[in-house]
Amino acid sequence: MKILLAGPRGFCAGVNMAIETLETAIRLYGTPIYVFHEIVHNKHVVDRFVKEGAVFVDSAEEVPEKATLLFSAHGVAPEVRQIATERKLRAIDATCPLVTKVHLEAIKYAKQNYHIFLIGHEGHDEVIGTMGQAPGAFTLVETAEEVDTLPFGPEDKLAYLTQTTLSVDDASRIISRLKARFPQLIGPPKDDICYATQNRQEAVRQLSQEADLVLVLGSQNSSNSQRLAELAKEQGVQAHLIDGADEIDPSWFDDVESIAITAGASAPEQVVQDCVEWLRKRFEKSPSGITIEEKTVRDEDVFFPLPKEIRSAAAAVQLPMG
Repeated sequence: MKILLAGPRGFCAGVNMAIETLETAIRLYGTPIYVFHEIVHNKHVVDRFVKEGAVFVDSAEEVPEKATLLFSAHGVAPEVRQIATERKLRAIDATCPLVTKVHLEAIKYAKQNYHIFLIGHEGHDEVIGTMGQAPGAFTLVETAEEVDTLPFGPEDKLAYLTQTTLSVDDASRIISRLKARFPQLIGPPKDDICYATQNRQEAVRQLSQEADLVLVLGSQNSSNSQRLAELAKEQGVQAHLIDGADEIDPSWFDDVESIAITAGASAPEQVVQDCVEWLRKRFEKSPSGITIEEKTVRDEDVFFPLPKEIRSAAAAVQLPMG
């Protein structure tokens, strides 16, 4: 049995920043600390912080006045920030800078009276936050087929943005369809789909050519993890999205000689290693044994600093970070 470990995999810079922000806030202010939506879309990460005293909420009104509220990596609408101000909450913004980029683009286009097509998935936290930047200026587009039914014409000022965690291929198809129907359409000067999403998809695309099966570590509500599993299947390879080794089904490995393992941008490395250990115990005594190989298709060195308010507070009490 050959195991191919995809690189890059797991935590991206935005997830690392959000998690370290919450860790530092707990050390600075104690618990409970409230978090607007899940800090990142991963069961293991969320469960860990619940045990440490974090309280995840779906509304700023749930948070007691003058308490601490952290905005997750997916970003929030301005109305959430306004409620936090009215309730005198200590607000900490752990929004990924790449999501903030999309928010600023949305505000710019709306001020210029463009109607904005947001390519994304309905109900996703990031989509809700982005559309909240300019209520009334957005139309959500989830599939290329929807483009044909959009009620706009050649005289309309139109722009597009994308959710940062989409499939690159799916987004490209929708953008091409939009541009074909609306030649006047404009978009951001730089792609909205984040570097980490693209890199992890590239790794899966390459490793799928060498593997009989792909295991994607990530939670079911993780958009970028879902896209990795879908991409592997599109390559004609059996693929499974799982939260951890306890979800592995031994029957998956019938007639399988090579397995590629990756992890979504919000999945911790420990769950990958747990799966490797599960496979090692199962196959190391087989006649052909087991080999494990790291396959890095792109290096990542992106780093996002913690929010200024956290860095300043930590420096004031000489709290070490990292």
